[in-house]
Amino acid sequence: MGGILIVDDAAFMRMMIKDILTKNGFKVCGEAENGAVAVDVYSDLKPDLVVMDITMPEMDGIEAVKKIKAKDSSAKIIMCSAMGQQAMVIDAIQAGARDFIVKPFQPERVVEAVKKALG
Repeated sequence: MGGILIVDDAAFMRMMIKDILTKNGFKVCGEAENGAVAVDVYSDLKPDLVVMDITMPEMDGIEAVKKIKAKDSSAKIIMCSAMGQQAMVIDAIQAGARDFIVKPFQPERVVEAVKKALG
């Protein structure tokens, strides 16, 4: 299917990211409100890229990255983190994430990270 899967427990954050991506010509193929849902829908949607929040209920972004990478070693994932989550970002990168963007989002930085990850 392709496109980008947006994972964040805050609906307004998903909307904000979706808005930035669609305005810049990217296709959003799905959304998930936590890591557990993201892992479930990943196989169905086969996204080109996942934009994943780090802190979420049920299953956090780091755990979800590990599970998605176990299913698909070529999965491309970018993490979203709040200020002060550097240690978690490092964990996520070690788990297989490609890059990270920091909230509050700067549209240029989001677009740059997505373009870079999609190569």
